[in-house]
Amino acid sequence: MNILSWILRLTVAAILFQTLFFKFTGAPESVYIFSKLGAEPWGRIGSGVIEVITVILLLIPSTVTIGAILSLGVASGAIASHLTKLGIAVINSDGSSDGGLLFTLALIVFAGSMTLLLLHRTEIPLVGGRLFNRSV
Repeated sequence: MNILSWILRLTVAAILFQTLFFKFTGAPESVYIFSKLGAEPWGRIGSGVIEVITVILLLIPSTVTIGAILSLGVASGAIASHLTKLGIAVINSDGSSDGGLLFTLALIVFAGSMTLLLLHRTEIPLVGGRLFNRSV
């Protein structure tokens, strides 16, 4: 379980980390996406900040569940954006397409985050006890 957990944590963190360059440098693709969503620049920068925090939390063993919950939220937002406004394959302002790469990466982050939460389900904090722990 520990090896699988680390593989998933590193995969999800790597995907989130690699998008940060585009968000924080104002890359044309990123600006286009967030403009189409009506959230440029605050949505682009804000989601980048959340992703930095998420990556850090995923890599710290004691905060992996919090990081997985945040990454699940980030991926859910990305998936919803693709399904409602962007399309599966994002067509940029120059006419180029990502071929569905960003949508696929969001699905990988979502699945990896869900699996991490299942693996670490006894560590999910809940007010007054622990979720999934019947002894409390």
